Amino acid sequence: MNQFDDGEGTKTEVPASVMPVPEAALRTISEEIEAAGGEWQEPPEYAGSIARTMFDSPSSDDGSVTTLLPPDNIEVLPRQALVRIKSTDGRIYLGVVVAGPFAEPDGLRADAPILVAVTVRGALLLPKHHGRAQIALLAEELPGDPPTYVPPRRRPRPNSPVFVLDAAETAAVLRTEGDIKLGILEGNEGIEVGVVSDKKAVLPRHVGILGTTGGGKSTTVSGLIAQAQRAGIATILLDTEGEYTAINEPTIDPNMIRALGLRGMQAHGVSSTEIYHLAGRDSANPDHPARRQFSLRFAELSPYAFAEILELTDAQQSRFFNAYDATKTALTRLKVFPRDDADRRQLMDLDELESGYPRMTLAHLYDMIRVFESTVAKGPDPFLQSPDFNGKLDELKQIAQGFHTSGGGSTASWRALLGKVGRVNRFKIFDTKTASPLDYKELLRPGHVSIIDLSDTDFSQINNLVIAQILRGVQHQQDENYKAATARNETPNRTIVVIEEAHEFLSADRIRQMPVLFQQVARIARRGRKRWLGLVFVTQLPQHLPDEVLGLINNWVLHKINDSNVINRLRRSVGGIDESLWRNLPGLAPGQAVISFTNHARPLMISVHPTPCRLLMFE
Repeated sequence: MNQFDDGEGTKTEVPASVMPVPEAALRTISEEIEAAGGEWQEPPEYAGSIARTMFDSPSSDDGSVTTLLPPDNIEVLPRQALVRIKSTDGRIYLGVVVAGPFAEPDGLRADAPILVAVTVRGALLLPKHHGRAQIALLAEELPGDPPTYVPPRRRPRPNSPVFVLDAAETAAVLRTEGDIKLGILEGNEGIEVGVVSDKKAVLPRHVGILGTTGGGKSTTVSGLIAQAQRAGIATILLDTEGEYTAINEPTIDPNMIRALGLRGMQAHGVSSTEIYHLAGRDSANPDHPARRQFSLRFAELSPYAFAEILELTDAQQSRFFNAYDATKTALTRLKVFPRDDADRRQLMDLDELESGYPRMTLAHLYDMIRVFESTVAKGPDPFLQSPDFNGKLDELKQIAQGFHTSGGGSTASWRALLGKVGRVNRFKIFDTKTASPLDYKELLRPGHVSIIDLSDTDFSQINNLVIAQILRGVQHQQDENYKAATARNETPNRTIVVIEEAHEFLSADRIRQMPVLFQQVARIARRGRKRWLGLVFVTQLPQHLPDEVLGLINNWVLHKINDSNVINRLRRSVGGIDESLWRNLPGLAPGQAVISFTNHARPLMISVHPTPCRLLMFE
């Protein structure tokens, strides 16, 4: 054995076959290290960094960089984390994790034969490894207090340090603030994502909540309503299934209660709710403490929208407008309308693409159609329902005969029209004395939640007639509120209208046969953006929504969608969502969503807050 002296008085025995390092050589190495500045230390500008940028490859994407990080830092960089890259050329960039971090073995492919062989045979082999993450560049940070952010024009250089932003700075950069809290950011549970309710560029820009059954749309909608009510927003919910008619009560679902507890939230009902259901129809929640019946007013509906919703054929539409014009003539001759100069001035401003003929009821029109059918078929005299027309059959026949000679049509066509209009008339929801029309001024009170319960109609055409009239009434009242508030130099009441099962109201299959109805909706959407009136379209069948409707939407909540064709179609309508989020859409769990709101810096994936209120049924 030989003894080896390390130069500091410590002697170590080594085998005789091992030659000791000459002391002079060790001294020379130490002197060279000292001359070079001492032992290597990480540069100060790299201190606190968690990763380094990598060289680009032929498959690199413009606008993103690959980063490598040690295994201990993989957990520090979750999905959607924001990072600051301090390029070695002095530029500073902000980026977001869009893929990874992935664990990769050092010096080996992940599918290297040696790794595969030992793994499938049950051996435990964990070679040294590192993390790899793809970072999308968001902006270049210019110095200042506060700093200025501009679009990145260059790329960070290789081996530049990468720093992860803390929760507070991440929230500030993503602009997740807002009084309407939607959920928490996936990958960072310390960040709550909200929507600003008092900026005209956000909620009045209209919202689309889309997803398959069971994806969590009802939870999102009920939570949005609960928080909109607290923010003082008037909410009108067109509930076709009656699912939301119990949101005045706290949730009793044990899973929701447990989820609320995990987020430090409590179950509670939505205050100031009122249910409105059609005359003669039942409510899905008859025990609700504030429940009212309402009826429609035929004179408030555009005859063109009415004809479109009833899906009349061209021949039937021709008969319909023949009868409609004849009814106007009858109302004039019988002095039902106009009666005086004020009525005549009202007629001068009438736009039948917007509303119907004043004081005309559905019973008036139905009676006139029966007179036409009887005249054409030369059948027995019809029974007239309208009190205004009772005893006036001869005069009505004379009016009908005049229109008939100018093109009355066949008996079969009149009978088909009579059947379609008669079916609606039998519901007795128009112009009834047992129920008052909706008071839109009451509906638009700040913080008031009006649930229009359409669960007992079982007739989509009735639902669409209700929706069409309510949208027009809400727009008219909001216009009045806006004018009054502007005159007082105040902000008008904020209002949102939630349309459940929107694909049944504005179907892609029928939109081209319903141009007047769509134009009314488009007009409401355009004017609403300026008058604090926002529309929320909710559907489980987004493939049935026409492109024209998707084009009205600026804010999105996308729950799980499996259909790749639907996803590809949404790509053309929803801008700014990166490919990684689109790829995640089919695999989202219930309650997860990809959201894109105008107040956020970029689209985000969130875990939606559980609903605090009771839903009568779940998707």
